[in-house]
Amino acid sequence: DIVKEQIPDFDFDVNNPDSLPQAIEAASKAGVPGVGDLKSVGDVLNVCFEELCEPKLIQPTFVIDYPVEVSPLAKPHRSKAGLVERFELFAVGREHANSFSELTDPVDQRVRFEAQAAKRAAGDEEACDVDEDFLQALEQGMPPTGGLGIGIDRLVMLLTNAPSIRDVIAFPLLKPEL
Repeated sequence: DIVKEQIPDFDFDVNNPDSLPQAIEAASKAGVPGVGDLKSVGDVLNVCFEELCEPKLIQPTFVIDYPVEVSPLAKPHRSKAGLVERFELFAVGREHANSFSELTDPVDQRVRFEAQAAKRAAGDEEACDVDEDFLQALEQGMPPTGGLGIGIDRLVMLLTNAPSIRDVIAFPLLKPEL
């Protein structure tokens, strides 16, 4: 709904791959860069949100129900196909907390990890690889879990006006290997 406020014509079902060309066209008309190569309506929706909506969320705002394509570890939504049970807290145009119910189905998790690995192989640096140890834990009956990501790093982001959490983490794990 928040994207529809910025792009009234963006009324596409994340479960209908046939609407991808129209979603890309609507996003392009709204001036959203980099949507031409995206492979799903959920990915287009997420980029539209990040580019058009996120910077305008000045007051503390909870955004809920994210596309499954951008939330590989989150449990599917109980009543909305194609979405997951996830929320993020935004303030002053930045994310300050991320939370979701964790997926506990090892078969679904493997499919999502493989989709993420394909994105990574295609050049998406934020996509993850298949985590066999995590999948094994799920297969052996890992109990339902959830989490909330908020900490000193996000407070430092707010105080230093840093645009990315990577800018304030003292020992980032995402450095390229030598």
